[in-house]
Amino acid sequence: MTYILALDQGTSSSRSIVFDARGHVVAMAQRELTQHYPQPGWVEHDADEIWDSQLATAREALAKAGLQARDIAAIGITNQRETAVLWDRRTGRPLHRAIVWQDRRGEPLCAQLRDHGHAELIRHSTGLVVDSYFSATKLRWLLDHLPGAHIAAAQGELAFGTIDSWLIWKLTGGRVHATDVSNASRTMLYDIRHNAWDPELLALLHVPESVLPQVHPSSHVYGECDAEWLGGAIPIAGVAGDQQAALFGQACFKAGLVKNTYGTGCFMLMHTGERFENSTHGLITTAAAQHTANKAYALEGSVFIGGAVVQWLRDGLRAIHASSEVQALAESVPDAGGVMFVPAFTGLGAPYWDANARGAIVGLTRGSTAAHIARAALESIAFQSAALLRAMASDAVATGGTSPLELRVDGGACVNDLLMQFQADLLGIPVVRPRVTETTALGAALLAGLATGIYGSLDELAALWREDKRFEPHLTPGQAAERMAHWEAAVRQARSA
Repeated sequence: MTYILALDQGTSSSRSIVFDARGHVVAMAQRELTQHYPQPGWVEHDADEIWDSQLATAREALAKAGLQARDIAAIGITNQRETAVLWDRRTGRPLHRAIVWQDRRGEPLCAQLRDHGHAELIRHSTGLVVDSYFSATKLRWLLDHLPGAHIAAAQGELAFGTIDSWLIWKLTGGRVHATDVSNASRTMLYDIRHNAWDPELLALLHVPESVLPQVHPSSHVYGECDAEWLGGAIPIAGVAGDQQAALFGQACFKAGLVKNTYGTGCFMLMHTGERFENSTHGLITTAAAQHTANKAYALEGSVFIGGAVVQWLRDGLRAIHASSEVQALAESVPDAGGVMFVPAFTGLGAPYWDANARGAIVGLTRGSTAAHIARAALESIAFQSAALLRAMASDAVATGGTSPLELRVDGGACVNDLLMQFQADLLGIPVVRPRVTETTALGAALLAGLATGIYGSLDELAALWREDKRFEPHLTPGQAAERMAHWEAAVRQARSA
């Protein structure tokens, strides 16, 4: 048998998964990651903890599988995107905690960029809206606030990267400073029309190109990990940001195929082929994982607070003791009792893009209980995702395409049948859960397998994808539209809070 090791570095944990060549999970290891909140709206991770935890899980997964480095054909890496790390090239030490994608400290700079009329330039080049979600303003904050950082960066002494670049650097002992197109496309500095760092945007943000990683296709041999880490040198051959990796792992290789990942946030991507298309409905255009040098694009919508709303129920409201209890609590009532929960804890993402929106629970009565709030919290994940798919369908039709016929789902919350059924009800199309729900890690593994010759074509990969359960919609279109109207009314209240 041939095996591939996938490193899946996420927002809340670091995981490693060993896959066989058929895409089956052989072994898995996971460690939670410490979340740091220095002040409201700020979110940080310790980059050294990310590396230590990722290495520990890789070793543990190999041990669980009873495998050694010589049994592993390739390593694939997938990662939380937009999270920014700045480190010293000589020492390899981070200069500051990593600034996480959820962090909002870059919003004042984003407001300046919008006010000075730069939004269209950025959108034309990067496909992105101006938002502190993306890496550029995080990097600029680090350069501005760390003593001597601007000068050191200009002299080539510093290295910037998203988490994939950080892991590649550590795995290769500092020999390789690189990223893939999917991660580069999330920085707000990368021209996805021409697959190159945009010199005009670098000048606008005062970012020297010397600090940036080299960009490669997602399926590419980046280098070899040092033998000291896993007991032998293994090629690092697949890299993609988590959502593009999940799109690839869901076998969404062609225009019109769409997936939604239910994690800390929710991330919906629809493959749009080799043609760059700007959204007119609040979505962003991003680079899909590229298995060759040919361009590939996707429309994307991001929900900032997805599964994190369940963590809030547990840690903030203390309505549950463990996240696994939420479905039973929500099912203890027949519906949300008119309660609507808009979890805009860090603003609202697509299609609203309102950084100033704040969380709101509306429709409360004397009869409302923790169960109603729990159900409304779960339903909020589906409502936000439904708003994304409606926007994608409108964009697709406007550009001569067709509306998606089904939604492929993955991520931790996709195992929640109540949520998946409600999602299908709102969308009016089937929601399909695959047998292997670890599609983010699987995507990285498949990309690595392509680069190293384990797989010969996309058709071969598509044949590996298998359906587990299909949720058919039960609501009529009119009933679904009425539910969505109530949701949009609640959103308006959250945006005016």
